[in-house]
Amino acid sequence: MTSFQMGPAILFYPADRPERFTKAADRADAVIIDLEDAVAHENKDAARTALVESSLDPARTIVRVNPVDTEHFARDLEAVRRTNYTTLMLPKAQSAAEPAQLAGYDVVALCETAAGIANVAQIAAASNVVALMWGAEDLIASLGGTSSRHNDGSYRQVASFARSQVLIHAVANGKAAIDSVYLNIPDAEGLFLESQDAKASGFAAKASIHPNQMQIIRQAYAPTAAEVALAERILAEAKTHPGVFSLDGKMVDEPLLRQARATLASAAKLG
Repeated sequence: MTSFQMGPAILFYPADRPERFTKAADRADAVIIDLEDAVAHENKDAARTALVESSLDPARTIVRVNPVDTEHFARDLEAVRRTNYTTLMLPKAQSAAEPAQLAGYDVVALCETAAGIANVAQIAAASNVVALMWGAEDLIASLGGTSSRHNDGSYRQVASFARSQVLIHAVANGKAAIDSVYLNIPDAEGLFLESQDAKASGFAAKASIHPNQMQIIRQAYAPTAAEVALAERILAEAKTHPGVFSLDGKMVDEPLLRQARATLASAAKLG
């Protein structure tokens, strides 16, 4: 299993706004200090300086550097080496060779291009990759499309395919999978339902872009009292019924036992 334990609510925050780093960390389970998309070209140097001067908890902090093929990548790494941060997010990851350029760091590979999704199996297998995330809008842009979602908010088929590919290949390689951000900030119900689906599908965490989304994601990931009670019943019955058995008219076998154990582990983690 992966060593990645951050989440479930992970917040992107611009690296050039250090005055709010601590507040962001207080709201989130983990923070992604972003040197890439959230920082304008002219502010990159200031963002690196702010990163070096920051003092967040490394166990709850990810630094998103710029892609390996940009002019900013080497300078980002120089800045990171002057900090205690050990987990880096590699955006627009497209091959297994790219995480190798971050040797010595745990890497969250962000697969958000057509090439990244096509090569996700190899990326997931890279030795220093601890988690994979997918990005919907950059993916669609790389395909020449205009939107990852239908008018009702549901993902288009190609986005759903990419989401599933990242999840399956991450878990197959013993790595964590992180679900993409939900851009419609006022839509709390939509975020809650999508976060519930991410949890039920197997995503270890969900990334977000606004502090107000943190508690909604946590609520979606936390097992309900009824789910905890059922999991406890299933595991209690399993002690006296070795093998397959029936509970409330439903068959219970080893996959359901694993789900019950996961529910109780999640309840313990989220309190």
